[in-house]
Amino acid sequence: MKRYRTEDLRNVALIAHGGAGKTSLAEAILYDAGAIDRLGRVDEGTSTMDYDADEIKRKISISTSVAPFEWKGVKVNLIDTPGYADFVGEVKSGLRVADSALVVVCAVSGVEVGTENVWKFADERELPRAIVVTKLDRENADFFKTVDAVRSTFGNRCVPVQIPIGSQDGFRGVVDLIRMKAIVYEDGAGAKFKEADVPGDLVGRAQELRDALVEIAAESDDELIEKYLEGNELTQEEIVKGLRAGIIQGKAYPILCASALRNIGVQPLIDAIVSLLPSPVDAGAVEGTVPGSEEKTERAPEDGAPLAALVFKTTADPFVGKISMFRVYSGTLRSDSQVYNITRDAQERIGQVFFMKGKQQEPAGEVGAGDIAAVAKLSVTATGDTFTDKANPVVLPGIEFPRPTLAMAMKPKSKGDEEKISSGLARLSEEDPTVVVRRDVETSETIVEGMGEVHIEVIADKLKRKFGTDVVLETPKVPYRETIRGTTKVEGKHKKQTGGRGQYGHVFLELEPLAPGGGFEFVDKIFGGAVPRQYIPAVEKGVREALQEGVLAGYPVVDVKVTLYDGSYHPVDSSEMAFKIAASMAFKKGAMEAHPVLLEPIMNVQVVVPENQMGDVMGDLNKRRGRIMGMEPHGKYQVIKAQVPMAEMFKYAIDLRSITGGRGSYSMEFSHYEEVPAQISQQIIEKAKKEKEQQA
Repeated sequence: MKRYRTEDLRNVALIAHGGAGKTSLAEAILYDAGAIDRLGRVDEGTSTMDYDADEIKRKISISTSVAPFEWKGVKVNLIDTPGYADFVGEVKSGLRVADSALVVVCAVSGVEVGTENVWKFADERELPRAIVVTKLDRENADFFKTVDAVRSTFGNRCVPVQIPIGSQDGFRGVVDLIRMKAIVYEDGAGAKFKEADVPGDLVGRAQELRDALVEIAAESDDELIEKYLEGNELTQEEIVKGLRAGIIQGKAYPILCASALRNIGVQPLIDAIVSLLPSPVDAGAVEGTVPGSEEKTERAPEDGAPLAALVFKTTADPFVGKISMFRVYSGTLRSDSQVYNITRDAQERIGQVFFMKGKQQEPAGEVGAGDIAAVAKLSVTATGDTFTDKANPVVLPGIEFPRPTLAMAMKPKSKGDEEKISSGLARLSEEDPTVVVRRDVETSETIVEGMGEVHIEVIADKLKRKFGTDVVLETPKVPYRETIRGTTKVEGKHKKQTGGRGQYGHVFLELEPLAPGGGFEFVDKIFGGAVPRQYIPAVEKGVREALQEGVLAGYPVVDVKVTLYDGSYHPVDSSEMAFKIAASMAFKKGAMEAHPVLLEPIMNVQVVVPENQMGDVMGDLNKRRGRIMGMEPHGKYQVIKAQVPMAEMFKYAIDLRSITGGRGSYSMEFSHYEEVPAQISQQIIEKAKKEKEQQA
């Protein structure tokens, strides 16, 4: 692919609710632009953008992919993002390097939860955007109903620049409201079309919508508004100029229409992308910070400026190895060169740079300001890192990934695969920063955290396919604790006589509860050498070891004070080991006498929900033994603050999504430990006993 000027580039992210037709639309765009020679289908697993085995199997986009194409001398980098909520991290990384977004809305389903979510993400980035209503050839498709839903959700700045000719089976073209021309597809499908006059039954509506469009276009430019208010007609060029300015300023969101499956309206859509959406030059200089300080600095989108590039995605290719995809914000990045990764403070050797088209790679000699490309086999670079000029460095803002919402325990089906799982998960978490892997020392489980059930299932599938290891997913164990509520005095004696030297240790301990969070306290109150000084550390060690495995269900004992106040010894048979065993026996016996109880971790939970769903969410939290601590408004939403036992929260992400239709979100962190209610405590103790018997 030839080198393009920065002003002749467009970086456009396709965003939508899952199933709205983004990937099919991307396929039709690439086909009509001549970037691919065959129109693939998502359902058949032949699309350019959904090439991963999991995407083909599930028929959904799982990762962000990029494909460039040329149209009328302009290069467009199309960034196709997933619509399914579990893969929101991919949407965030795609939007991070885009200069504009194309929001795809299905003409049958209208505005859905995912549409609102991705719009919010685009708002966070202050991205200019256009809307395209797709699937207009489907049964029950209704363009004008969809437009009403778009405007009521996102405001009256959303204005049609096209309307459909015909609907559902009869959809055969679009009316261009700027030029007031009909674009009619000869066979009701395909790439061939002819221009004609606006059909008589649409003239009135088209004129009315054009007037609204002209008004919004005029408002974005002082000269145009003056001309408009004086009652003068704006030319087509002036409407395009005003509309483009409005889009860049975030004051206008044009609505277009198309059918990807029948390839209707796709070329006018590409025309709109090129003529209306901003280039990196329009997006302006990128802001970063001076390394080691809070001082802000800017980099202009110019080829000759010092280098500033951001790595926004990492993929593990089975043949090429690790591929790092990046966007150059300023300067030029060349093949066979060296770059400085300021995030890692390391020089990276750049081999062959290439442009990605789905999974295909097109070699490039250099990548200029504003363009998106990739490079393989970098040694230390990860997603979110900045490449910069060492003599003139800058740190670009990274990507803010959401925190995982669902945790599952992962163990190998076959013994001996632990090493494979560990290295595989390390690679996959490098590829997807929304995957968090940790080892729970207490429960001895590998915990994998992700954005939802499908996300974690995809991770398990990838482990099998890429690293050859089958895994089992289970609900994680709860790290319960045990403590005592009463005080007791107890004796422990370990006496063993065999041939030769025997063993003798004898202690008296007092067990008392400490305040929550008190941990463990050991007090030595021995007088007169009843237990010789050299054996006292062994007594403490014996108690500490016994603490690790409680008396009720084998969980660690906390918040207890143990006092050694008496004992006896044998001048020959006593040893450190004998006193350690005696102390352990005494503690276990005493703990059973001191009213032992089970404690469970309590989480601070914050749930953000639409106001009309507050009652349902609060009712659900109460069922989970939660305590509502308060509520506060947050725009159109309410934030519910609650304390809920961890044991009740493992599948909460799935249930919250179901209750709120995907509109709710939550975060949680550990608060404290609390006593488990007696009935539940008994069930946990019985389960622990059964597990112990099975292991015996």
